[in-house]
Amino acid sequence: MTQDEAFEVLKTGANVFLTGEPGSGKTHTTNRYIAYLRGHGVEPAITASTGIAATHIDGYTVHSWSGIGVTSQVGDYELDAIAQKEKVVRRVRLAHVLVIDEISMLSQDTLGSVELVCRTLRGSDRPFGGLQVVFVGDFFQLPPVVKQQVQKNLEIEYDSPFDSAQGKPASPFCFRSRAWARAKPLVCYLTEQHRQEDALFLDALSAVRRGRVTQQVKALLQTRNIVPEGEAIYTKLFPHNANVDRLNEVELGRLPGILKTFEMHSRGAKPLVESLKRNCLSPELLALKIGAKVMFTKNDPEGAYYNGTTGEVVGFSKTNGRPLVKLRNGRTLEVDTVEWKIQDGNKILASIEQLPLRLAWAITVHKSQGMSLDAAIVDLSQAFEYGQGYVALSRVRTLAGLYLLGFNERALQVHPEVAAQDEVFRDSAEDTREAFGKLGVGELETMHENFIRASGGKVAKIS
Repeated sequence: MTQDEAFEVLKTGANVFLTGEPGSGKTHTTNRYIAYLRGHGVEPAITASTGIAATHIDGYTVHSWSGIGVTSQVGDYELDAIAQKEKVVRRVRLAHVLVIDEISMLSQDTLGSVELVCRTLRGSDRPFGGLQVVFVGDFFQLPPVVKQQVQKNLEIEYDSPFDSAQGKPASPFCFRSRAWARAKPLVCYLTEQHRQEDALFLDALSAVRRGRVTQQVKALLQTRNIVPEGEAIYTKLFPHNANVDRLNEVELGRLPGILKTFEMHSRGAKPLVESLKRNCLSPELLALKIGAKVMFTKNDPEGAYYNGTTGEVVGFSKTNGRPLVKLRNGRTLEVDTVEWKIQDGNKILASIEQLPLRLAWAITVHKSQGMSLDAAIVDLSQAFEYGQGYVALSRVRTLAGLYLLGFNERALQVHPEVAAQDEVFRDSAEDTREAFGKLGVGELETMHENFIRASGGKVAKIS
């Protein structure tokens, strides 16, 4: 399905699962839909499953938005407490569209709790209380972290080879939840590719994704088992935090010259500020020297850099002290601070301001999700989780930019349940594409206008 086809489906107000391989345009399509809604007077609730993902979209975590907080299972007591939170009640009741980004990292229980809160606070037994829900993500990314006791309590409502009733662990994935089944989202599976520029590499990634890693695929990846010249200029991806922190500290300490520090500034409600700080990829106190390897942690609206762009500090401005960063393409930028914020409509509830940079001799695979790297040195010899290898490999644009120091068997494995469900999603997306393809232009426009009206928006100049 193309981005345009998915966009037409979203505009009807149908519940949607927007998915696709890395680089297929999920974020672009989501942002396009958000802009469309705002252009017609409808303010969507923009949330994500994790704090890091929420900072990328200037939104809430879905836990914060719904008021469930760290609780994954909500009962009568928790519902009563949430109903006493005036701000939560107001934003849930006033919402018409709920976007949940990085849906793959949301557990069954958490999605079920959010759905129950929406029905309760909106006084409606319709799925999610009648909201349009847009699930965005790729289940081949890292899976949700589920505590052992919660895992034991998970229940699957229909047959699954992973059902605990058959003596196997219950599924952690939210596509198995009652909330997902109630929402019945139409699947929009984007198939265009906008990140990788290498057909051979794309074929290898597709093989990993589908669980069809042949000896030829392994042999291709092993050709990248080389260390590049000027190794220090390349970002390294590791599965574990300890490797990352140690390498960044050591490399910064090796550089000569004066250390310059840049402190983060904040404003707004303290709990929200702390959440932003905790999940921002830029540190509260950023220490830099000339020669430091850095990575941008946010997309530039004007396209000068994106989340994952790497470069080297080559100096500091004599007028304002800002770092001068030379990118891999040879361009040098004077980097100014940017803002991360949590908004409720047009109102900013909390914000932090810092340089959109972090030290980047190394970064964890987990924190690399959502990034596009021109080149990286990847060590997957200690990969321990399904999807880690796929996430790391798919961050890099081309095979020539990949330097793979090693990988174990787990690194090239994807979760078997996800691989099986992916075929279902692909078939469902094709059904959606065919069904909407049969609708006339006038019929689609009427559906679009009806949804805008039902959401309290303006229908003039719908496009």
